[in-house]
Amino acid sequence: KLACRFWDATSGRVTVGGVDVATVNPEVLLGDFSMVFQDVVLFDDTVMGNIRLGRRGASDEEVLAAARAANCDGFVSRMPQGYATMIGENGARLSGGERQRISIARALLKGAPIVLLDEATASLDVENETEIQQALSRLLAGKTVIVIAHRMRTVANADKVVVLDSGRVAEQGAPAGLMERDGLFARMVRLQRESAQWTL
Repeated sequence: KLACRFWDATSGRVTVGGVDVATVNPEVLLGDFSMVFQDVVLFDDTVMGNIRLGRRGASDEEVLAAARAANCDGFVSRMPQGYATMIGENGARLSGGERQRISIARALLKGAPIVLLDEATASLDVENETEIQQALSRLLAGKTVIVIAHRMRTVANADKVVVLDSGRVAEQGAPAGLMERDGLFARMVRLQRESAQWTL
């Protein structure tokens, strides 16, 4: 909310490219952000219409290319009217993973230089998470990425991790350095590794 200027900082500064966001019109600032949230907002429109919200002037070919890159083709091809299928209020006819892939397609279509992922894979099963991680890898290529996550493997390849504890910065650094420091980040990694059988 601070990065996108939904909130203004009460102390300190938030900068993007060295520019204080408090000096930038919020609508202009939002043009530089693509966002993928855990709770996707979709409208009672077609699959194509929902993806096109990323860039309203996009051609059908551009929308379809973004959809393919977000791994949407598989589930959309099973729908009665394909990309012209109405999906219901907030995507009521779709699974959580399908809604998330439409959200990623929308972000791909927008093509903004900064991508904000807020718990984007938190509520997904393993199969859907794999599909979405593939789509995210296409979305994130060459972008500045801000990831908010409780799953430590989500940030395993980050350049920098900031660990928050009760609203304060507990530690920050590269994942490997934080593992060596053996603080809060390392403890969370160990706990999740034991329960989910993954490695950092």
